[in-house]
Amino acid sequence: MFSRFRKRSRELEHLDKGDYTPEEYEGCLVELRRINRFLGDTSALKHSLLAEVEREGLKSFSVLDVGAGSGELLRATNSWAQASGRSAFLVGLEINARSAQAILEESKDFPFIEAVRGDALHLPFADDRFDYAICSLFTHHFGDEQVVRVLNELARVSRRRAYVIDLHRHPLAYYLYKTVGRLFLHNRLIREDGALSILRSFKPSELLSLASRSRLEGVLVERRFPFRLVLSGSKNGSKE
Repeated sequence: MFSRFRKRSRELEHLDKGDYTPEEYEGCLVELRRINRFLGDTSALKHSLLAEVEREGLKSFSVLDVGAGSGELLRATNSWAQASGRSAFLVGLEINARSAQAILEESKDFPFIEAVRGDALHLPFADDRFDYAICSLFTHHFGDEQVVRVLNELARVSRRRAYVIDLHRHPLAYYLYKTVGRLFLHNRLIREDGALSILRSFKPSELLSLASRSRLEGVLVERRFPFRLVLSGSKNGSKE
């Protein structure tokens, strides 16, 4: 029964295969915003990246969000920065044209949020372009070798530190999602891909192992409620 949790699943999600309608994708963006807000990703961001900005006493900072979806975490970052008297330059990168457009549409009241189309494996930015680079619920879409390449790109473009928020491959997370979670989720992509996302995701030791093969140093992997993992590291093992 628990053998499926020993290794990452290689089965592709609908979002990876592209077998969905435009209407389903629109509904997916809506429900992903709700998931980010209420199921741990915004909280994980506040306890990792935003906590570091506060510790470092930064009055201004820049962030690249790779695979940003419709930009929910960027807007949360912008709101936090404004509330704390800071300025932030925020960019969301998406390979999907509709998602890149959605970032701008949903962020029309946030003038310092921009959207760029690009490939996470070849980020269209110079070295050290941003203070921080992040991605959330993104790396589980890739095989191990590609995850290492994504980590290398995050390290390359971030001057201070990179953060990766993703799912913890845990039986309880899977079975809760298959039962309770599906009662509140109506979009087919979210309902069917969500459980598979957990099976495609990571255990803490696996994320550490992948990071050890990348250019990131000073790597930490922390667990965050509910069933989130946050990996952080910098290209030189420090925050500076």
